[in-house]
Amino acid sequence: VQLQASGGGLVKAGGSLRLSCVASGDTDRRYNMGWFRQVPGKEREIVAAIGRYGIMTDYAASVKGRFSISRDNTKNTVYLQMNTLRPEDTAVYFCAAGEAGPHKLFDGSYYYTRSDFSSWGQGTQVTVSS
Repeated sequence: VQLQASGGGLVKAGGSLRLSCVASGDTDRRYNMGWFRQVPGKEREIVAAIGRYGIMTDYAASVKGRFSISRDNTKNTVYLQMNTLRPEDTAVYFCAAGEAGPHKLFDGSYYYTRSDFSSWGQGTQVTVSS
């Protein structure tokens, strides 16, 4: 599956952006989808992920309550709505697709890891100014 991310840009702190990622190619197969971000010199980290049918979501603690992941399987698109942006959200954001996971915790919640995702799109830059 090929992934094309868009929607990045420059925004002031407190502002909002919505990222989109369109999948093409092997779209008959349902994938879990995720958004990751990376800053120079640091590991790529998961931001949010969503299961193949739009449930079983997971968020990084740093974005909970501010970001929301969703998907429209009729459009083969996954979204990341980012609100109340902070300068520390500045990064290159990548979308990813995978068939592994999610993993269930004892409290019934779910989480994903980077190794659950095998296909990656190109990044889109998000810059948040203070």
